[in-house]
Amino acid sequence: MRHITTHDAPATGLRGIGDTSWHVRGACHGMDVEDADAVFFPGPRDHEEIAEAKELCGWCPVRRACLDFALENVLKEGVWGGLTEAERRPLHDNLHRRLDYRRVTAFFQGRDVHLTEAERQVAIDHAYVRGWQPDRLAAALQISHKHARDLLRQAANKVFDRDRNYGVPRSKKKRKKTSKAKGTTAPTAPGTQQPTGRPAASTPARAPLGKAA
Repeated sequence: MRHITTHDAPATGLRGIGDTSWHVRGACHGMDVEDADAVFFPGPRDHEEIAEAKELCGWCPVRRACLDFALENVLKEGVWGGLTEAERRPLHDNLHRRLDYRRVTAFFQGRDVHLTEAERQVAIDHAYVRGWQPDRLAAALQISHKHARDLLRQAANKVFDRDRNYGVPRSKKKRKKTSKAKGTTAPTAPGTQQPTGRPAASTPARAPLGKAA
């Protein structure tokens, strides 16, 4: 089962879905509500407020967690992680293509982290390779058993198509057996001589019957 982080969880490299502990470590923590609203939610031409917000975000220790929070929760207004609405727009549009293998690893470690479509697909493929059953995948992704079974079946078909097109690589053990069968001699211990067979004695050729030798 997954460990779902809460606001009491210690700080980690990746923010969990339910983790809000980064709020209290932000540079904006403790600001007056009206001041924070004016600084971090400025108009498109409020250049002074935008510059002040970027200055605060520049030395904020949880800047990355703040940006991920805005992207994962589709917060398109205001300054988050030091980026304005216009600067975050390409990140919002291409979020589904993000492929961070740290998040896939955290998923298999039981962390409740946000996964994009690409990261989720990699996790499903690796779950099939690891031999996960549908009930385990269903609990990890919080989906139905039938849905998890269909996802694992699709992953199995992908592996089958890959092996059919590119072949299945042979294991090292099989390669060693085939090399010995072809007549390669096994290595001998140092200081020992390998016995050699005697050369076959040559027999004189006999002349055909009825003719002088």
